[in-house]
Amino acid sequence: MTPQTELDAQVSQALAYRLTAMGDDELLLGHRNSEWTGHGPVLEEDIALSNLAQDEIGHAVMWYGVRGELDGSDADDLAFRRDPAQFLSSTFVELPRGDWAFTMLRQFLFDCYEAESLPRLARSAHRPLADAAAKAQREELFHLRHTGLWVKRLGLGTDESHHRSVAALTAMWEAFGRLLAPLPGDEQLVGAGVLPDWSTLPAAVFARVRAALAAADLDPGEDPVVPPLAQRNTVSEARTELLGTMQAVARADPEAVTW
Repeated sequence: MTPQTELDAQVSQALAYRLTAMGDDELLLGHRNSEWTGHGPVLEEDIALSNLAQDEIGHAVMWYGVRGELDGSDADDLAFRRDPAQFLSSTFVELPRGDWAFTMLRQFLFDCYEAESLPRLARSAHRPLADAAAKAQREELFHLRHTGLWVKRLGLGTDESHHRSVAALTAMWEAFGRLLAPLPGDEQLVGAGVLPDWSTLPAAVFARVRAALAAADLDPGEDPVVPPLAQRNTVSEARTELLGTMQAVARADPEAVTW
């Protein structure tokens, strides 16, 4: 294994970038899902989605924590004291929550992505990253089972639920492809053994997604384009709106150190 102290400066910087991006994805998706708290279709699902949102935010804290071991950064500062232009989240997680079908299908697609990415990350030669990925992988099993049941329920339910599911997939499918794109610095991480080869990830994710969607009578069409390199420096209106709400309390008093 490659001890954290042996990472050279460039590899450490690339790893910090990837950890930040993964944390930002989890944080913003968790907050999007939390917008359903008190508004779910049934009480049980209201509670279940709130717990799922809390898990995603917890995983964000975990990824930020692994970054903090590298550079001393603080999870609260990363979450609440960066401006939108400093976030590295994917458009996929930033999109407004939409209806229930949109929320469930987005979470399902993200769960499929993590079902393939986390086992790969758990094989990292960088022990803190591998341990964190293994922990998240265990917790994500519940998410995938839960959202997978909803995909079947929506796809095979009523004409209305099927129609809404197709519309949701259409609205997010292109952004899903961009979520799977490699990040700047990933090549260095692969070379250092910190990141397993990411090139096989998109095909594995699409195969997993298509099998589940076919069983639910849902066809998203051709695979979305996965760019050769992720471009996460574009600030969307959705990101700005979400962070404005999410960071309001932390930024209410600029002189406050802690609340």
